[in-house]
Amino acid sequence: MASPPRRPANPMEAAEALFKPAKKPTVAAVERRVVPEARELVSIKIDSAVLEYFQKDGPGWQDRINDALRAAMKADGAE
Repeated sequence: MASPPRRPANPMEAAEALFKPAKKPTVAAVERRVVPEARELVSIKIDSAVLEYFQKDGPGWQDRINDALRAAMKADGAE
């Protein structure tokens, strides 16, 4: 029995084989366990004036932003 050549003889077939999309296996979504009141690291863009307002009182500015967002959430009827 003759074994097939290691490389395709046709250059077009070789190129198509290289760029053929790989089939990715479907993976079920993994649910993350949520710890109540846990903090999550995020990146957001806010106006520099807003950032200066919360930073003017020194350390704890991230907590102050979080408190303001929580107050807005409660005012909207969430939680």
